[in-house]
Amino acid sequence: MTHATASAQTAFYTSGSDISQTLESARAQVEERFLEGGTVLLSVMDVLNRLLTSLDQITKALDNNEASDTSADLNATVQNLIELPGAEQNRQLALTALAQTGSELHKHVADMQETMRYLRTFAVTVKITGAGLAEFAGFAQEILERIYSGTDEVNSFAKHLDSLQKEVKLALSFGNNLSKNYADTVPAVARALKDDAKKIADHRQNLGAIARDVGAIARGVQSKVASTLSALQIGDITRQRIEHVQSTFSLLDDFFASEDGAKLNADARKRLQNVINHLTAAQMADMCTDFQRDSRNVVQTIASFGQDTQEILRLRDKMSGQSDGSGGNFMRALESSVSAAQEIVKQVDAASRQADQVSQSTLGTAATLLHSIEAIRAVKTDIHYMALNTNLRCSRLGEEGKSINVVTGELRIFAGKLDDSADAIVNGLPALEASAGRVAPAAGAKNGGLAESLTSAVGTIRSAADLMEDELKVLAEHGREVASKISLLIGKLDFQHDLGDVLARCADVLETVAGDQIADISDIAETIAPLDRKVFKLYTMVQERHVHRDIIPATEETATAAPAEPVKAQSDEDLFEDALF
Repeated sequence: MTHATASAQTAFYTSGSDISQTLESARAQVEERFLEGGTVLLSVMDVLNRLLTSLDQITKALDNNEASDTSADLNATVQNLIELPGAEQNRQLALTALAQTGSELHKHVADMQETMRYLRTFAVTVKITGAGLAEFAGFAQEILERIYSGTDEVNSFAKHLDSLQKEVKLALSFGNNLSKNYADTVPAVARALKDDAKKIADHRQNLGAIARDVGAIARGVQSKVASTLSALQIGDITRQRIEHVQSTFSLLDDFFASEDGAKLNADARKRLQNVINHLTAAQMADMCTDFQRDSRNVVQTIASFGQDTQEILRLRDKMSGQSDGSGGNFMRALESSVSAAQEIVKQVDAASRQADQVSQSTLGTAATLLHSIEAIRAVKTDIHYMALNTNLRCSRLGEEGKSINVVTGELRIFAGKLDDSADAIVNGLPALEASAGRVAPAAGAKNGGLAESLTSAVGTIRSAADLMEDELKVLAEHGREVASKISLLIGKLDFQHDLGDVLARCADVLETVAGDQIADISDIAETIAPLDRKVFKLYTMVQERHVHRDIIPATEETATAAPAEPVKAQSDEDLFEDALF
């Protein structure tokens, strides 16, 4: 090995200074870029957390919607709608039975009216026949007035019954039209509502499946980000190794200026410089290899974010489309179906009110008729006893009272017929009341509840849809933010493009300065042992020590020196925590 000249030595120090500046520039860039990359990664992690929170909110909204089981509520309402034609048919049967019972009662009322006409005729005959008898004149007038009173009661009775029959006929006519309308509309409306309920359930399931897919991808990206944060340790390792190379040059300068360094001649100094150049070149080369490998993995992982992000955006748009497009159509279709159903419910309400009115009128009429029957019975009793008294008086008059006696006998006979008709009516009143009782319930007490069920079901579905719409808007914003952050991340963390080139140039410069051959420094091993120990203590990684010993073998003195404590193997969680804190 030749000895270096003074000019060569000066050139070396100039090269060393240049290398130190280059190394410092590389170290600063590594520190800045990796710190910036870590900040961006943390921001991505934050927005991913918000994205997952949005997904959780959507899942909760879907779960709450499922828990309220609006589709089941809607289906129950549909079932009630389907039962309406049968209910209306039962009501029509009850109204028909009521009309028939009323007609039967009307026959008895007609008989009573006919009987009262006969009674009036006989009463007038009594008045005419007894016109010559002073004691019968006032009596005949009294009987006639009682018959007129009874006739008024019977006519009033008939009027109530006629009014009831008109109401029943009107209800029957309305119900007839309603039954036809039900046949035309209820099945179609019920089918539409049932289809809407199924579409809503399917829509909810689709949203849930997409939300799970987005969540799985987002959690995958979250895991990748965590791994990338751990992998960013390569930045800190690279920075430390650059600092170790810089410190090696500083320690060499300090050694040359020390008492031990002064013992070396120019040739020994040159040879030591050569070895240190080879050592730092080897450290830089090894560092570059590790950096290229690890940073390549980081860049590849980050590159995969882009595809994941696009998939998140695609699924996000699909969810939004499910809500804004199809979901909106579901709601519009549902509202249309519900509007038709509510129209039917209005008809049910009208029919129910009318049936209830008929029922109440019937019950009221039955009570009135019962009261009237008692009045008619009282008239009949009065006529009977008045006629009986007349018969007794006529018996005392002999031949003169025979004609009156015959007429009053007829009065008693026909007054008895009132009892027969009254008994038939009284016996028929329970059937009238029973028919009336079947009219109103046939509409089902559900009609009011049906309207409420429709309103409640649609209100719940609308609230769920509004909540889902709000959550999807938040999800869309977070999805865009994730995409934006990851795009920024890809640009910030392309370490190989800039840093890899800088580090490679540093390694090339050191290798060029070092040259092809490593100088022999075995003759000055003891002298440089303090320097060897100080450099060796710089290292925080076993790998650095291996590289060091490949260039500068350990002497007996340096071998016995306590080696630096090796870096403890770290798990991914440890690296992740280091990257965060």
